[in-house]
Amino acid sequence: MKNVVVVTSSPRKDGNSEILAKSFARGASDSGHNVKFVAVRDIDLKFCSGCMYCQSHGACVLKDGMNSLYEDFQNADVLVFASPVYYYSVSGQLKTFLDRLNPLYPRDNNFKEVYLLATSAENDESAMDGSVTAIQGWIDCFDGVSLTNVLRAIGVDSKGEIIDTDFPHKAYEMGKAV
Repeated sequence: MKNVVVVTSSPRKDGNSEILAKSFARGASDSGHNVKFVAVRDIDLKFCSGCMYCQSHGACVLKDGMNSLYEDFQNADVLVFASPVYYYSVSGQLKTFLDRLNPLYPRDNNFKEVYLLATSAENDESAMDGSVTAIQGWIDCFDGVSLTNVLRAIGVDSKGEIIDTDFPHKAYEMGKAV
């Protein structure tokens, strides 16, 4: 049994990337894993101030929903990030969230596997390359961590449009295989 943290950065409740995140979470849960689901829009996320307080105190000086999440991330075996693709990269919400995970850097973290679930209105999978690069840049800051798999859900724009595709099933199967 693994501890899995699934993060959706969609600003739209039940948006396309959130549907993928929930499908992945359901698959992992159905396989017996412990799953924590985090919606970035629900944690009153503030921007990192670059003060580096977190590096010596293990927590962030900012008072929002992040400090309560660091232990869950540290103890997770698997991290999953779901994001709509905006201007060929992850959403600003996810980038800010990744920045705010800086208190994890000096910790002894369990996570070794990272997944990316990305949605795009574009019909070309290369539209996700910038998102993969953004996640890989974050991963590269941690020893022994790798990008395990990426789901590139292309050609979906309108809220909920992804339901009529096979992408939620692929996300479910990805979660089930964790």
